[in-house]
Amino acid sequence: MDTRNLICISCPLGCPITVTLNGSGEIEKVEGYSCPRGEAYARKEVTNPTRIVTSTVRVLGAAKGDVMVSCKTKTDVPKGKIFDVIKGINGISVTAPVHIGDVILQNVAGTGVDIVATKEIR
Repeated sequence: MDTRNLICISCPLGCPITVTLNGSGEIEKVEGYSCPRGEAYARKEVTNPTRIVTSTVRVLGAAKGDVMVSCKTKTDVPKGKIFDVIKGINGISVTAPVHIGDVILQNVAGTGVDIVATKEIR
């Protein structure tokens, strides 16, 4: 048996969670969570960890001072693809205006996930 100790990031409580795996790597038991989101987080984190990636992209033709726009992955991506996602974002630029939710880059790093703007730039 193997155990994994995690801190849940699904809500501000930060519950300490212990996941027990059997010899073949299957989840036997999840303990320590305070809500259903904690259990779901722990199961996903042990079997298929994912993350939202945030960054910035250069804006061309923006008003003075607004040279970068914040952006993020529209949904979470596999943790092992984070560096590929960042490489995909590096070096790209968009032209003003930019609106919240605009797709800046489609299917980043072959993940099927788009990069979207999180700020308005005129």
